[in-house]
Amino acid sequence: MGLAWKDYDEKKQAEVMSFCDDYMAFLSKAKTERRFVQLAIEKAEAAGYRNIEEIIQKKEPLHTQDKVYMNQMNKAVALMQIGDDPLEDGMNILGAHIDSPRLDLKQHPLYEEGDLAYFDTHYYGGVKKYQWVTIPLAIYGVVVLKNGQTIDVAIGDKEEDPVFVISDLLIHLASKQMNKKADQVVEGESLNVTIGSIPLADGKEDPVKAHILQILKTNYGFEEEDFISAELEVVPAGKARSCGLDKSLILAYGQDDKVCAYSSLRAMLEDRHLQRTAACLLVDKEEVGSQGATGMQSQFFEDFVAEVLYALGKDSNLAVRRTLLHSAMLSSDVCAAHDPNYADVSSPNDNQPKFGYGLAFNKYTGARGKSGCNDANAEYIAQLRAVMEKGNVHWQTGELGKVDAGGGGTIAYILANYGMRVIDCGVPLHNMHAPHEVSSKADVYEAYRGYKAFIEFMR
Repeated sequence: MGLAWKDYDEKKQAEVMSFCDDYMAFLSKAKTERRFVQLAIEKAEAAGYRNIEEIIQKKEPLHTQDKVYMNQMNKAVALMQIGDDPLEDGMNILGAHIDSPRLDLKQHPLYEEGDLAYFDTHYYGGVKKYQWVTIPLAIYGVVVLKNGQTIDVAIGDKEEDPVFVISDLLIHLASKQMNKKADQVVEGESLNVTIGSIPLADGKEDPVKAHILQILKTNYGFEEEDFISAELEVVPAGKARSCGLDKSLILAYGQDDKVCAYSSLRAMLEDRHLQRTAACLLVDKEEVGSQGATGMQSQFFEDFVAEVLYALGKDSNLAVRRTLLHSAMLSSDVCAAHDPNYADVSSPNDNQPKFGYGLAFNKYTGARGKSGCNDANAEYIAQLRAVMEKGNVHWQTGELGKVDAGGGGTIAYILANYGMRVIDCGVPLHNMHAPHEVSSKADVYEAYRGYKAFIEFMR
């Protein structure tokens, strides 16, 4: 359809900006998967969704147009609105992941060296480690005590909060460092977060560490041994911001893949009467292979479908299989936008997504000879073309760069194992996996409109 900005009148452009203001405000609060799930459930419940656990415990039946959700360990969530058609006829599923590259604290993270206190970290996902030094950092997560009490931790984004940092070697002493390969300039074991320098006055061993422990006990109510049952994540500090003099872009941490997840969630929560059941699946662990109980390779979504069918009076494994087999899915994950600064890795001949041209569909991802890809069939793509046209959505197609330049994958192949129709799509980014990623506001808005059209028109 061409460049979206050219087709927007003043009213439509205001809608784009307003939608993206909401997205940036949400993203600034939802930097981790736990925070995203918490905020998503708040929005879902405000829109009339009920926890499936409540339905199960009360042994309540479900009916058409009912809205339910399943919270998986506070790190993944699935939502469903039941349509008029039998559930076995399939669902229209929006899927995205809500984890992002970051630094995780180790289970014994706190130590002192050279009269400084540090947190020892282990990076999560594919990162350029040198990008994480010298920038302001925040710490989010939970500490769970032996008595079951959960302590919420969020330090670094309030105006009065301190921030944290990983030091880098000064240029004056970096002659050897500057000759290293990029993946060796900063080693993984060197990503140690500086957290303090004032010693405790009573002369204890490691007095700076002791002072930090005193602060943690006083301000947050936990002790050193409690790190063992903690999940604490180090992420860039600061809010999502408009980028560019025309404010047409967004600069923020975690847009991979919270930009698709938020747009999917907003489309799912629209107030509408549905003919065909819709589901929204927002999962964890994609950046490390989708394993684990909160990743897409677990069976929690299948269990959710089974519970809904049971509450509809369909207690049958065959009904679950039919429901999944007859479903259609948009597996949404960000893709690489053409970057004129690095044009040599873009797929030629208009096969690389560009900023401002809308939701990008990727028939396949993978690497080299499409290794590890889900390759969508032509019949499904034809259906999607008709759906996008009906919704008057700006969309484009693309690949993840030039052949043999690299590659990547999403959760698409996992859902495709059920035999359902699945295609990869998403919002193009610059700086993917960096501490601050860039998206186009037009693409974010058109993704939301594309997901909305998919829910309403796909058959």
